[in-house]
Amino acid sequence: MWHALWVIAGYLLGSIPTAYLAGRWLKGIDLREYGSGTVSGTGVIYHVGIGAGVLAGLFDVAKGAFIPWLARQWGAPLPVLLLAGLAAVVGHNWPLYLGFKGGRGISPFMGMMLVVFPWGVLWLLAFLAIGRLLKYTALVAFCGILTLPLLTYIAGQPTAVTLASVGMLLITAIKRLEANCLPLPSGPERRRVLLRRLFLDRDVSANEEWVLRRPGN
Repeated sequence: MWHALWVIAGYLLGSIPTAYLAGRWLKGIDLREYGSGTVSGTGVIYHVGIGAGVLAGLFDVAKGAFIPWLARQWGAPLPVLLLAGLAAVVGHNWPLYLGFKGGRGISPFMGMMLVVFPWGVLWLLAFLAIGRLLKYTALVAFCGILTLPLLTYIAGQPTAVTLASVGMLLITAIKRLEANCLPLPSGPERRRVLLRRLFLDRDVSANEEWVLRRPGN
């Protein structure tokens, strides 16, 4: 029962919509109607402000770290820590409090990795930095998540950590394709949009056009 409670607690904490609250409290907007529609620190940076976005991102990292850290203090085994951390990612991506429309989960996942495999955080941060420089953050970040299981294997991490990394890859792919229930076009464009969602995390070719969208535009 205790193991199940850790996982449930991870999901409920991960579901706290930090970015959504920042948008509501500071600008009176619903981030689900702006930009990519993701409820994330990046969305806050674009539509609320850099400072608020950084704070929201840090809180999202803490959401993924706290329950695994607490569970470890109470003697929970590694698989339970990982399941609780992934539950926080699922809560962030499909939050109970926002009709299951949330973010993409990288921040809470890095929080979990801080507890179980800090080198994984540096790995993902390096990919995010390179992606930012190349202006292909979503694509390069996906490559970082895609290669993380290999890093954990090479680094001699327990099998559970590698499996959790694979789990994050699957969660990321599902969330990008689902895109907070955005409708898909019909015909040949449907496949192109699905490919853009998976690799570029957007429905159109131009990034600025996508992230700067506003209601009615």
